[in-house]
Amino acid sequence: MTGVCGMYDDYRHGGSFGSFLLGGLIGALLGILFAPRSGKGTREMLAERGQEYLDSAMDTYDDGREKLVEAYSAAKSTAAERAEVLKGKVDEVNETLKGKVDEASVVARSKVTELGKDARTDIKTGAAAAKTGIDVAAQKTKDALEFVAEKAATASGADAAAEPTA
Repeated sequence: MTGVCGMYDDYRHGGSFGSFLLGGLIGALLGILFAPRSGKGTREMLAERGQEYLDSAMDTYDDGREKLVEAYSAAKSTAAERAEVLKGKVDEVNETLKGKVDEASVVARSKVTELGKDARTDIKTGAAAAKTGIDVAAQKTKDALEFVAEKAATASGADAAAEPTA
């Protein structure tokens, strides 16, 4: 009886389901003890009921297992379908991006070529202007040197004529 009381204490703190289960067990035990049947009849009845409960439990297990397998198969096929759809969308986006990158590359290449041509033209124009400026500066320097030489020669000739000979 101590075992039953200990169980009662465990179930008492566990909630109403534990109390219900304990009450059911005690009731079943008392029903078997005070049954009007013989021991053999009670054992046969318990064996039949046990077999019925076992069969019922096995049927429930099989039904649950079948439903679980069906749900798993359905989820697996749905996941595979969605994966295919997503793969298609990723491929589509990838192709679109590749096309955009190719277009941008062509545009950039043409802009670089165009700017290169403009830069070459500007460099040639600048070089021509620099050459012209150098030629003009060289000519002015030559003219200035000739002018200075002429003035120096004129001044030295005038000095020689102005000096008395002794």
